[in-house]
Amino acid sequence: MAYEELKALVGSSERIVFFGGAGVSTESGIPDFRSVDGLYHQKYDYPPETILSHTFFVQKPEEFFKFYRDKLLPLDAKPNKAHLKLAEWEKEGKLIGVVTQNIDGLHQAAGSKKVFELHGSVHRNYCMNCGRFFSAEFMKNSRDPVPHCDCGGRIKPDVVLYEEGLDDAVVSGAIHVISKADLMIVAGTSLTVYPAAGLIRYFRGKHLVLINRDATPMDSQCDLVIHDKVGEVLSAL
Repeated sequence: MAYEELKALVGSSERIVFFGGAGVSTESGIPDFRSVDGLYHQKYDYPPETILSHTFFVQKPEEFFKFYRDKLLPLDAKPNKAHLKLAEWEKEGKLIGVVTQNIDGLHQAAGSKKVFELHGSVHRNYCMNCGRFFSAEFMKNSRDPVPHCDCGGRIKPDVVLYEEGLDDAVVSGAIHVISKADLMIVAGTSLTVYPAAGLIRYFRGKHLVLINRDATPMDSQCDLVIHDKVGEVLSAL
């Protein structure tokens, strides 16, 4: 019944925006952060929140990159049914933007063009000295415990670490598409990471749909809530 209701909402909408979190990529084999088998429950010398902070990156770069290479560069991951369906909707002109908290680049790999990466991307890494960019493959295969550019500068992933702010241009673009949408689908996110989760308040459209395996603080404010895997739901439409 819920699937039919969602199908009807998608069919009657002309400007869909999708807001996704880690749960969108778990079906591609990328672990999320807060579930039982997520990154926050795995054993390292330091908690992931500590490792993925700006302070830790500066003070303990070898430990940072050990974790980064091991857990944040799943370069063999492929887009799943959710990524492919969203790219299809964009091609059809129904979807006006994807706003994602993920850094894996799978939306673009599926063919999506209008993607706002709130937390950056592992596919962009830059020299902090000269600004030269490096690929995720370079970072994964570098034998240098702390990757450096030819100029001697340290290379930093273009991802937003704890203690760092979001990119203003990306946030502005995300707010713009969210405010223009008539249907917003929020999926695969616990809606507990701010300021990203706060962007939902800019939605002024007709219908707000939430698809997530577990309950969230926003469930009661949505027109439709489906507790299931994102890819399974979208591919069934």
